[in-house]
Amino acid sequence: MTTETDRAAPLVWGHGSRVLEAFLEPTCPFCARAYPKLFELLTEVGESKLTLKIRLHSQPWHLFSGIVTRAIIAASTLPDGREAADRVMQTVFAHREDYEFEKHAAGPNLDRTPMDILALIESQSGIHVATRFVIPGLDTDMKWHAKYARQNGIHVSPTFMVDGLIAANMGSGDTIEKWKTDLRL
Repeated sequence: MTTETDRAAPLVWGHGSRVLEAFLEPTCPFCARAYPKLFELLTEVGESKLTLKIRLHSQPWHLFSGIVTRAIIAASTLPDGREAADRVMQTVFAHREDYEFEKHAAGPNLDRTPMDILALIESQSGIHVATRFVIPGLDTDMKWHAKYARQNGIHVSPTFMVDGLIAANMGSGDTIEKWKTDLRL
């Protein structure tokens, strides 16, 4: 049975009228490049002007993606959920080679188990996700993220959506200044 304390916290920062949704795959190098810039953007324009929503977009060719995505959602069930999930995402992005296969199918990560991945997340982030990983119902949250992406035509990461519309002109390699222009902020 899932309790109220087992609920995943929304990964939302800011409260502005302009809404930026970032669909991110947690082991993708392009998402790793975009993630810190999203928070720099939020800081620069201010939380009163922008709402930032992180949407997890697990992709099957990143073979540990599902495990890492569920670990992020598991972290979000902790008392400081949003911040714990953020810390796990920062950690995975900072050490993404530890969570990814060479050419998506080879290398030393072939010998890792899901428990190895959870132990690595815990040791690198300091966030204890393994006990939360098994909460019944976390798959519902994972499915929500997947369905939401599909319903909005999201197929690759990172993808950005502004006020409910895909912003095809925004990319992870763009500057914050370009993003501000794209967002009309």
